[in-house]
Amino acid sequence: MAFEAYDEYEQSERVQQWLRQNGLSIVVGIAIGLVGIFGWQQWNKHKDGHLTEAANVYQQMQSALAAGKSDSANALTDQLLKDYADTSYAVFAASDRAQRQVQDKALDKAIESLNWAESHASDTNLKALAQLRIARVQLGQDKAADALSTLDRLPPKTYEGVAQELRGDVLVKLGRPDDARKAYIAAKAALGENALPSVQMKIDDLAVAGKQGA
Repeated sequence: MAFEAYDEYEQSERVQQWLRQNGLSIVVGIAIGLVGIFGWQQWNKHKDGHLTEAANVYQQMQSALAAGKSDSANALTDQLLKDYADTSYAVFAASDRAQRQVQDKALDKAIESLNWAESHASDTNLKALAQLRIARVQLGQDKAADALSTLDRLPPKTYEGVAQELRGDVLVKLGRPDDARKAYIAAKAALGENALPSVQMKIDDLAVAGKQGA
């Protein structure tokens, strides 16, 4: 019993000594851990609130457009690009602005808006969509070589059907009918049942043009 009591006393003394030596670091470690957890929760809360605010501003922008209030819509777009540039809603707003600029024949400005959308898009699909639209506007500017370079930057298999059809249009503009035909065939294969009749018409037109040129 005496040995058992001594062992218990000795163990108790060793524990207390260890706590005296290491207790502060334990307390600090626990405190840092709690601060980290609290900080992470606060960050997530802030991020969620920030995203909700961006969604609300984007909804206001759409409502302004629907009401024909273009000045208000442009101001809200500017707000999204300035204060919520890290959200997808800002990318949507920049792309929407580009569409309006295309309708107004302001193609250079549309390119600027789409370049902004591409550079700020964190999602691969959104970035690729911006690139597709850039290529389409470049084709509209008669800059087929630039459009082809833009299409070459697309990740493989991304919007493949649409991208291949647009590539075909670009290659026709560049005077490369054989390559254009291959692109249209690839577009039709990728789109499957969703392929528009216009894709087959483009293939047929190239076949007719080839026979006439023979």
